[in-house]
Amino acid sequence: MPPFPMLRRRFLCTQTSNLSLFNQKPVGRQWPIKQVTKSNFSDSLHELKNKISDSDFVAVSLQNTGSYSSPWHRLLPFDTAEIAYLKAKYAAERFQILQFSVCPFSVRASNKLTAYPFNFHLFPRDEHKIGMPCYSFSCQPSYLTSMAQEDFDFNVCIYDGISYLSRAQESAAKGQMENPVSSGYVAQSPSSRSVADNVFVERIKSRVGHWISAYVLVNSLRKLILGGEDYGLRPSLNIDVCSERQVQLVFEMVKSGYENVVPLIIPAKGGGAQAVRVVLTSSKEDRDLLEKELQNMEEEQSKRVRGFREVIDLISTSRKPVVAHKSLNDFTFIHSKFLAPLPSTMDEFRSSLHSVFPNILDVNHLMKEIGPLNKYTNVPAAISYLKRNFFAPIEIEIPQKASVEESKNHGHNVVRISELFAKLCFILKIAPETETHNPDGPSTLKCYSNVLNLGSNSFQDSNEDDDISAWTHNPTKISINNLLFLWGFRSGTSARRLKNLLCKSHEKLSEDVFDVRLVDKNCAVVVFWKTGLSEWFLTTIDSGDGELRELAAEGLMAVGYEAYKRVCKSEILGADLADSLAEFDREASEAHTEESAEVYWNNELMINLDDL
Repeated sequence: MPPFPMLRRRFLCTQTSNLSLFNQKPVGRQWPIKQVTKSNFSDSLHELKNKISDSDFVAVSLQNTGSYSSPWHRLLPFDTAEIAYLKAKYAAERFQILQFSVCPFSVRASNKLTAYPFNFHLFPRDEHKIGMPCYSFSCQPSYLTSMAQEDFDFNVCIYDGISYLSRAQESAAKGQMENPVSSGYVAQSPSSRSVADNVFVERIKSRVGHWISAYVLVNSLRKLILGGEDYGLRPSLNIDVCSERQVQLVFEMVKSGYENVVPLIIPAKGGGAQAVRVVLTSSKEDRDLLEKELQNMEEEQSKRVRGFREVIDLISTSRKPVVAHKSLNDFTFIHSKFLAPLPSTMDEFRSSLHSVFPNILDVNHLMKEIGPLNKYTNVPAAISYLKRNFFAPIEIEIPQKASVEESKNHGHNVVRISELFAKLCFILKIAPETETHNPDGPSTLKCYSNVLNLGSNSFQDSNEDDDISAWTHNPTKISINNLLFLWGFRSGTSARRLKNLLCKSHEKLSEDVFDVRLVDKNCAVVVFWKTGLSEWFLTTIDSGDGELRELAAEGLMAVGYEAYKRVCKSEILGADLADSLAEFDREASEAHTEESAEVYWNNELMINLDDL
């Protein structure tokens, strides 16, 4: 299919023709969404802080460059909580956030939703020349096409998007920027010092003492000869250090022996400290003033380094409930980009995330209380269903004003999430107003809190890792040991035809004991309703019994769920699941073949306890 010429222009240009194919799409309801870029970030941050403080909830919504590279990378009905996390982790580490929408809101008893939506445009950029953040990322064409349809301006994103560093990156960056920083050490008693420590401290103490005396003498002579007074200049002395221990000793010596001297660390390029700079102040008041100036300077530097992560920190420190849609997907991105590298397991991720966001509410989990809503995967469709089938009047008020340019499609989904949340609370008779004595949100929502959700599955407790929900009209949990993955069948074979082939291959495989679904065009998953049949099938196809021998001869292969789990854990998800499973199966067979089942016995290698 040839590329659309207007699409190419839309990606690179701010102005596009009114005759563009994408402009024929009907425009939905428009709310005044404050668009935030690098140029107005500082003012908007202060405004957002006040709105979060005045609101009961904070809704978030992300616009990423993609979510999966192949169909089987998506969350599938047979994925366990751990597999779902590994897939979300894989996507978060490869794709990028371009828009991050934040909407502080409150819902009153009068069914009035007061919202303050902000849409932040992001773009990772090494502004401080320290090699962070990494601005190499993947893009999924369908996601960029969707953004282009909404008149997204990629020029604004790239040139005026807000950069950021995660918390882990900020800690690493401070050691590379080589700006003097103050630091405090717990004083130790002289008895805990070694002889070398005492020699070093006495030498530095003598040097600092002579330097102060010489400065006082020279300054007195200067005043006597030249006249006048010093203004705004403080003398300093650099002391080279070879270890963190020497840094600590210098700080202890200065703080205990010189009231008007302030020590600062001069960071080295590779981390650590290259020197300690001691600054002489004229009085206690001047020392306090210098320490305040240093504190303000460090804070301003930290703000420049953090960038958009200031917003994440605001939401975190507010402790307000965070409302999201498909929270597992969103918060793996948030953790990866703004907190720290994602941990290897779901439990570690949950623990790390909840230390920052203690109260997460996923509207998908609330939607499950209304059965028919399970089939709706996007917010507008869910809202439309509720409007058709329930009486849930919600009046949306957005007090802030926005220009025509700011009232485009960017960031509207975060308002829809707030609206959907309010409607669900109304239908489920949940009072979303926060009690004054409970800053963590309404107690009526506690049972819905911190259930990470992505698509059709909810994940709260990891003790159900060996169970999944099968794809029936009334989902029932089955063991993952009852699942097999098949590949090697003819391309274009339907799930129904593959099931018929299996039914004809052996008398045990009747239609009522198993079912088949295609994962992609080359791989299928089989669920057995009776325990033990999956093990029998694997053994039979390996040994070649009945017509299964013919299917195996034609290239049909099968593995258990454990192989699928190990493929997902490998963090190298191929485009084709069949190829990934085949590669894993081949490596496992080679490893089993190479491992010898024999050992050499030698009595001389045994330990005789009587000889000990």
